[in-house]
Amino acid sequence: MQFYLSILIGILIIIIAILALRLYLMQKSAREIRQEFAKRLQTDTNTLIGISSRSRSMRALADDINGQLKKLRSQRHKFIQGDFTVKESITNLSHDIRTPLTAICGYLDLLEQENLPEDAVRFVSVIRERTERLKELTEELFRYSVAASADQSGTSEEVVLNSALEESILSHYAVLKGCGITPEISMPEQNIIRRLDKKALLRIFENILGNAIKYSGGDLRIRLSESGEICFSNHAPHLNEIQVQNLFDRFYTIESGKKSTGLGLSIAKTLTEQMHGSITARYHNRTLSIILVF
Repeated sequence: MQFYLSILIGILIIIIAILALRLYLMQKSAREIRQEFAKRLQTDTNTLIGISSRSRSMRALADDINGQLKKLRSQRHKFIQGDFTVKESITNLSHDIRTPLTAICGYLDLLEQENLPEDAVRFVSVIRERTERLKELTEELFRYSVAASADQSGTSEEVVLNSALEESILSHYAVLKGCGITPEISMPEQNIIRRLDKKALLRIFENILGNAIKYSGGDLRIRLSESGEICFSNHAPHLNEIQVQNLFDRFYTIESGKKSTGLGLSIAKTLTEQMHGSITARYHNRTLSIILVF
């Protein structure tokens, strides 16, 4: 009896060992699939997931994931191609519109030099206003398409954030003063240096300041911290949380009556992310804060 019991125990031990080995191999295969899947998502490669397991179920799982990866890559390439086509179309369209607009402005200059009747002068003034508005929108579209498709690699240099911010504020001083805005500026004494594209950085500051000038309640606070965080804050009582969430969307404008293309902050976001920075909007106690971090 003892002999048969020993044989039974031995058989059970062998079965448990086999099951434990199979479980270990399945866990190993699952780890391989997870790691390989993560790698494929992070890199643009045509290679598929491979596993060392001979288990039919695990190989079937890997094959199913590979099938989904192929579909995902196909959709991604279609999106990239479509996005490139849209940007190229915007650039071409902007260029095509700019040429006749320049000619129209030239003819308007000639008309304004003539002795025209009062009604004609008024009509020419309206045409001039509409033409300048269309010209502004076209320029903004062109700048957006260029910013969205630009490769920022190789254009970076050491930039003192303090100096760049001061330069941008000074360039807007007359406009700020004309709007009755005296900015409160806070900066550290030491220079905050980052490796960035200076032209793109100034463009970001320009767009954020332009947005503040349009929608400020009469105040503007600009703060640069030692960590490199730049915060633009202004009172904005007419905003709400939903509007703030959409501020960086293309063509989004807070008020349709304002002369805005809705591209300024979208361009700022695109340029910021191209330089591996972040830009966010926060709304608290009726105060809007645009925060840049480099």
